[in-house]
This record gives sequence, structure tokens and C-alpha cells, in this order.
Amino acid sequence: MTRLFFASLFALVFCLRAVSAQEDRAWIRVEALPSLLEAEDRVRDYAEFLPNVNGFAIGSGWYAVVLGPYDTRNAATGELRVLRGQGRIPRDSFVVTTSSLQRQFWPVGADAQSPTPAVETSDLPESDETEQAEETAQDTVVDETPQAEPEETVAEARRSEAQMTGQEKRDLQVALQWAGFYNAAIDGAYGAGTRRAMAAWQEANGFEATGVMTTRQRALALQNYNAVLDGMDLQLVTDDRAGIEMRVPLGVVKFEAHESPFARYVPSGDLPAQVLLISQEGDQRRLFGLYDILQTLEVVPLDGPRERRNSGFTITGTNKDIVSHTEVSLRDGEIKGFMLVWPAGDEERRTRVLQEMSDSFTRIPGVLPSGVGVGDTQSVDLLSGLQIRTPRLSRTGFFVSDNGTVLTTTEAVDGCTRITLDGKTEARVASSDAALGMALLTPETTLAPLEVAELATSAPRLQSEIAVAGFSYEGVLGAPSMTFGKLVDLRGLDGNEARDRVSLKALPGDAGGPVMDRSGAVIGMLLPRDGEGRTLPEEVSFSVDAGALQAAMRKAGVSVRTARGGPEMAPEDLTNKARGMAVLVSCWE
Repeated sequence: MTRLFFASLFALVFCLRAVSAQEDRAWIRVEALPSLLEAEDRVRDYAEFLPNVNGFAIGSGWYAVVLGPYDTRNAATGELRVLRGQGRIPRDSFVVTTSSLQRQFWPVGADAQSPTPAVETSDLPESDETEQAEETAQDTVVDETPQAEPEETVAEARRSEAQMTGQEKRDLQVALQWAGFYNAAIDGAYGAGTRRAMAAWQEANGFEATGVMTTRQRALALQNYNAVLDGMDLQLVTDDRAGIEMRVPLGVVKFEAHESPFARYVPSGDLPAQVLLISQEGDQRRLFGLYDILQTLEVVPLDGPRERRNSGFTITGTNKDIVSHTEVSLRDGEIKGFMLVWPAGDEERRTRVLQEMSDSFTRIPGVLPSGVGVGDTQSVDLLSGLQIRTPRLSRTGFFVSDNGTVLTTTEAVDGCTRITLDGKTEARVASSDAALGMALLTPETTLAPLEVAELATSAPRLQSEIAVAGFSYEGVLGAPSMTFGKLVDLRGLDGNEARDRVSLKALPGDAGGPVMDRSGAVIGMLLPRDGEGRTLPEEVSFSVDAGALQAAMRKAGVSVRTARGGPEMAPEDLTNKARGMAVLVSCWE
């Protein structure tokens, strides 16, 4: 009977320890990937130089590479510091608990979350069972390792809950909301909705669903809520020059410079995060100007919600690489705010960091003067040290209708996610003809061109003088340039009668521009100088002739203006006419 008692006691103690260890297990999350294939590749890479590498699904189609498990959160945190200090894992790695991990995919067939099985005593000889059980019981008696306090009863949990401050109660509601169990007001009042959320959390985490969380359970919920901020090192930064005080994630960014109107924080490690403090004097007109200018920056993607108000604005920009969020307000003649730029696919941490920054943002005396940090080295592609968004390429087009329809080369629109006219008006491809190499664009808003192309109806004379209006330097000069040459042949080198051969020294930006005779009639559209795989002399170019353009336009339902013929125009008049119809066509990615 004594032997049976000790054997049972041994098994019970061992199982209780295993369950407790299972609940307290912690992991170091090293990286998250948006596909299983990528995650498997990365977990193999890490396994080559790190022990205890595991892979788990974490929900929403994402997969994590983690190290562990560790018996306690403190053990995982200590190992995290060591590995980060050695540069063996990314600086933005952080500690998570087992509850944040789902199905394991690496190592194949493993189950790292399962507790170590207890020893099966029934298979041992009776004497061995007794001896081992007695030894284990003795070990249990002398084990001085601190044990977890027993779980509170419901009555005890209610009493400890009553001692919570209003802010502590609200914090717990926020943690339950973040975990997906609570969707009502954050008011610190524990009514039926909060009780249901508590019960749901308890059930999901393996506790009895009483609807009253114990002290330990509340601590676990808050620990899980704050786990994503591990490694962020959020610190309250006071910038007296900018007149802003705010919590900044100094674990992943570092201060670089003041350059009006920004205080720039750049990545300090592998995580491509950025923070900008925004500070300048100004009025509503300047506020609205800043709203427009910020949207030209690479760090403010074009997609995403944005709102401009009388005294402030918010901009959220998203693409496949980053998510940026900007909050700016005008008060007492000072424009202040901030921008957070974060890698896409890490929404959990981004939203938490953003919340901490937004909640802590405080105006203090001071504002960055204009001109602060502006050095001798400047660039048209930079705004206060930040890259301005530039198109993939820009070519020339010209107006062919009173409502702003534009004719251009297909090179200007192929593979574009966005097309603009003169850098600001959005446009879409109405029709295109790959054989001719031409495309017709319709502006999203109606335009009123200064000049509309009039296409020639008769064949031009060989060796006659011609002029091309084009944005030779792809918009750098802000206005089209005139390039002069001669009409050499009424067909291409291969005999194509829809093309004319011209002699002039064109640049890539000129492609798509109108080819005009001395009377101002458009006799063609200049094509890109691709040479169809051949290297041609510098002065050899080709254009689509006016007859082919007219046929394509009529087929697309665009009315064609034709030239009536007339005397030669003075050079300055020809230049004004050409510049009035030419338009910069930009292709954006």
C-alpha cells in the first residue's frame, strides 16, 4: 500500500509540474513570413547556426520562426538579450508565450508544445517502482525551488479584483479587446459584457470559465498583450528644438538629424522602421501645403485612407513593403505631428507602437525654425533628407481632343499601376495599338488644353523641316523642349508604310511627342529609339504617320481634328503651339 502511495504521489507531482511548465513556456520569436515556403527556407537557415529552432503558424496566413521553448519568460528574455547582443538574431526579435503559437510545421513531425511525458511506473518491477518513487518523494521534499502560488478561488479573485484601480480595470479590458474577446466600451465597468469576455478568455486559455479572472490570469492576459512590445524599448523622448514629447521605439530606431520640418529617426537594426517628428510654424495654408507635399514622399504610399480637416490631417499609406501613418495638427500658429513608417505584415506590433506614440504625443514650447539642418548638398529628389517619390519613367504625349484625351507611346503606359498627366492629373488607358506603338489616355478629370493637335491629311514633302515637342529630360525642366530635324522617308526601314523615318537627335523623354511640319500640322508621333534590336545612328528615329494615327483614333471613337493647310509659322509661334499641346506622361509603380 505504501509503495502504491509513493508511486501515485510521484506521478501526480510530475504531471502537475509538466502542466505548470507547459503554461509558463516562453519562446523567442525571431522572424515572421507571409508564406509557408518562405518560412521553411528561413527556419532551415536559422537551424544551421542556432539550436532549438522551431516553426509555427501564427494566424492570418503568417508563419513564425521561434527559438525555445524556455521554462520561464525570464529565461527567454535573458537568452534574447544574449543572442541580440551577439548579433545572431534580428534586433526586433521578442518573447512570446505558447498561447500565441498555433500549428507547428518545423521540425517535421515534432510537437514542441507538448509537455514531457511522465515516467510509466507500471512497466517497472515492483522493487524498482518503490525505490524510484521513494527517491522521487525525497527529491520533492528537499526541492527548494519556489513554487507558484495556488490559484485563487472565485471569492478571492473577486476580492483582489475589487482592489484594482480604474486604470487597471481599463487596461485589462484593452488586453481582452486586443485578444479578440471584448468589443464594448473601455470604461473600467465590469458588467455582463466584460464578464463574458473574461469567461471566453479563460476557456480559450485552459482555465475554468468563471467570468472572474484571478490575479495570475489578469497578469497573464496583460503579459500576452505587452509581449509584442518586447525589444521595442519605448522611451519618452523630449525634443526641445521641435517642441514635442512622445514615446519613441528606440529599440528599432535612432535619432539622425533635425532638418526642417522634421526630426528624423532612422532604422537602428534590421527592422526598416522610421519615425519623423514634424514641427514648423505656419497657418492653414501652410498646413494644407504640407498635406500635399507629404504625399509626394516615398515613405507615404499612395494607397490608404487620408483625411484633411481645417486644423489638421491624417494620412495612412500602404503598399506591399511598408505602412506609414501620419498625424498632424495646427494650433496657435504651430504645425506639429509625427509619422511612423513600419514594414508591412507586422500589424500587431505596428498598431501597438502607433497607439503608444499617439497616446503619448504632447506639445511643449518650441518649434523648428525653417532652414534648420539644410546643408550645402541638396537634391531635387530629396525633401529634408527624405526621398521624393519619382515615376518609373516619363515620356511625352499630346492633346487630341478638347476634353483632354492624350495620344502617347505605349512605352509610356506599359506595366504602370498609375499614370499621370503633367504630374498631377490621373489618367487611364482608353485604348492602345501595340502594332503602331500608340495609346490613347483619358484623364480622370476633364482638362481644357491650350492647343489641340490638328493632323495632316496629305503626305508631307521629303527632306522638309520638322519639329518635335518633347519632355527630353523626363520632366526635369518642367516644360517641353523643341528638337528640329528633317523628314527622310515615308516608310520604315522594313518598308512599313505606317511609319516615317526622320533625322533628328531625340532623347528617351521625347518619345510620344508630336512631329510637326512648319505650318503646325501634326504629321506623326515620335516613337522610342529601340532600333528593333539593332544599333542605329544617333540621328535616326521613326514616327507613326498621321494617316495611321487618324485611323486608330476613329476606331477608338475619338473625333479627329485635321489641318486645313496654311503658310509656315514663325518659329516662336510654332514653339508656342507645340508647347500648348504637349503633355508630360508619367508611369508610376
